[in-house]
Amino acid sequence: MQKLCRIALAVSISVSFSIGSISVFAFSDESTNLVLPILAPESQHATASKRITARFTRGHYKKVKISDALSQEVFDRFIKQLDYSRHVFLAADITRFEKYSVEFDDVFARGRLDLAYDIYNLNMQRRLERYEYALSLLDTKNISSDENVQKSPFDYTQNEVYSYDREGAPWVESIAELNELWRIKVKSDALNLTLAGKEWPKVKEILTKRYKYAIKRLKQSESEDVFQLVMNSFARVVEPHTSYLSPRNAERFQMEMNLSLEGIGAVLRAEEDYTVIQSVISGGPADQSKQLKAKDRIVGVAQGDKDFEDIIGWRLDDVVDKIKGPKGTTVRLQVISGKSEDISNVKIVTIVRDKIKLENKAAKSEVYFEGVGIGDKTSQGKKLGIITIPSFYNNLSRDVKKEIEKLKAQEVQGIIIDLRSNGGGSLPEATLLTGLFIDKGPVVQIRNGANRVDVLRDKDGISYYDGPLTVMVDRYSASASEIFAAAIQDYGRGIIVGEHTFGKGTVQQHRGLGRVYDLYENPLGSIQYTIAKFYRINGGSTQHRGVLPDIAFPSAIDPEDWGESKEENALPWDQIDKAQYTKLNDINTDVNYLTSRYQQRIKNNSEFNYLLNDIEKYKAEKDDKTISLNLEMRKAKREMRKEKQLIRANERLISMGKDKITTLDDLPDELEKLDPFLDETARITFDLVSLGKIAKK
Repeated sequence: MQKLCRIALAVSISVSFSIGSISVFAFSDESTNLVLPILAPESQHATASKRITARFTRGHYKKVKISDALSQEVFDRFIKQLDYSRHVFLAADITRFEKYSVEFDDVFARGRLDLAYDIYNLNMQRRLERYEYALSLLDTKNISSDENVQKSPFDYTQNEVYSYDREGAPWVESIAELNELWRIKVKSDALNLTLAGKEWPKVKEILTKRYKYAIKRLKQSESEDVFQLVMNSFARVVEPHTSYLSPRNAERFQMEMNLSLEGIGAVLRAEEDYTVIQSVISGGPADQSKQLKAKDRIVGVAQGDKDFEDIIGWRLDDVVDKIKGPKGTTVRLQVISGKSEDISNVKIVTIVRDKIKLENKAAKSEVYFEGVGIGDKTSQGKKLGIITIPSFYNNLSRDVKKEIEKLKAQEVQGIIIDLRSNGGGSLPEATLLTGLFIDKGPVVQIRNGANRVDVLRDKDGISYYDGPLTVMVDRYSASASEIFAAAIQDYGRGIIVGEHTFGKGTVQQHRGLGRVYDLYENPLGSIQYTIAKFYRINGGSTQHRGVLPDIAFPSAIDPEDWGESKEENALPWDQIDKAQYTKLNDINTDVNYLTSRYQQRIKNNSEFNYLLNDIEKYKAEKDDKTISLNLEMRKAKREMRKEKQLIRANERLISMGKDKITTLDDLPDELEKLDPFLDETARITFDLVSLGKIAKK
């Protein structure tokens, strides 16, 4: 159901009216033709909210109790979702809302949704005002008398800064303060385009389209958008892997589960005005491009050779519709690295869409030759097998068994299992995969909400590979990856190297909210909620803590910035009784030896030194949430960064026996293939082979 009112900014007549308990102001002017919807709950929403609450309070692993404290938390998260950077609402708005914060449980538990819709409607109005103000800044005239051309109204010689993260900032008191925040924001947007080589007329054109599209997006808001925001505010206060899926998202979820997608193979999320890559599907076109990574931001989309469309500020659904498409068609993306705060630093990635199938995620093996790297059959010398596992899909263990046989036939002296960026998947496959490397025994323990503990075991009595084993993990290795790595570590069956893993030790269930007897005009969505926790066979949980590697590589990812420990309301680490199992090897002495050899090597390893320098710089700058709006300073910083990248590139090329380059545009493909972590893991594994100890007993 939607009611419509005519709204505009900077007009002579305003009319106030009341929706529920909050006053909303509607502005009218005959010069504008904009109509914003006043959103209201649909008939099925009250029923859906009650069913969601019932499921969370009765079936969730975490004991959920409706209370004033929970009501306040859900309210706070709802406001945060509406205005994360605190540049839309006024302090007076928040003061008015907070009177109802302890009554917010009436919204999500009892289906009395009017309050949430009132707040959302006011947020839309405030956003409209902000974008109209942004457009007015672009219309400021600044004509050069010499050239008789329009120039930017912004002065980039001043030493102003843009605060791009205002999460903890105080709410502003007045419209004048909001205007100043938005003047700085628009100036930053314009400067980024200027740094990208755009003249003011083009800058104005792009930003005008961007802000007008944002207004159009407001107009397209739907009742389900509000309901989804409310229910997910509730769900995420309960636990970070608990969520509500709208009917549209529930349908998309089923498509992904059936692997019947055509597109680039990337999971996207909305973050403020940006579309951010949540993860890249292993084996898909995005993964094969080697140019897209988690946390990268997509700011422009073009179909084939057509012009780019600026998608900053777009609805996520609209961005997804632009990016996905039939197999064989081409999409070009303008991308900003997740590591860069300078959003003028854009690269273009061209991807040919394809069918995203399970087969694209299959495990694969390669042979690594000492001193050479991954080679072909003509290479000579000591060799290792590398099995890359992108996900725990059905029949993974069968595929890995085949790869092990291939590697045995080539007489490799050790095997590396590469689980980097493996977000998990099938729990039974984690058990079966572990079983390839041990005779028999427990692999993982699972405790449900009733405190019942089940133990999944390998029972076949056969070990398909009993030689030296190393497992590579990183901060993106999660869930089933952590179960496998933890079991190998607890048995002393192999060495775990890399980064502290993600720390997801929970089990989720997906349930639809609809019933066969429902007669609502619109369908109900579905929920995903946590029903159990994983535990290692030593009794410790993988939840929150993840798996700590035996040999830790330097990491550019701070656990405080990414992983389960970053998630609000994550279930805590705890432990249960250990399972009955026999350790295969006591590897502490061997780990000490391998670690000392590793540490000695990396002292003179340029790639590790580069990384250590980057980490040091990141830590020094991470708390600075501002960026300069001085054009010359930004240019100088950009040139300094490029110069540093060029120096590093040439140092790498010289070490590879190749010619130096004069510009980053001439970077050869060989540099993209460098994998210093894999090379060092191979050296560690060759050291392990020389000990002749880590094997099944």
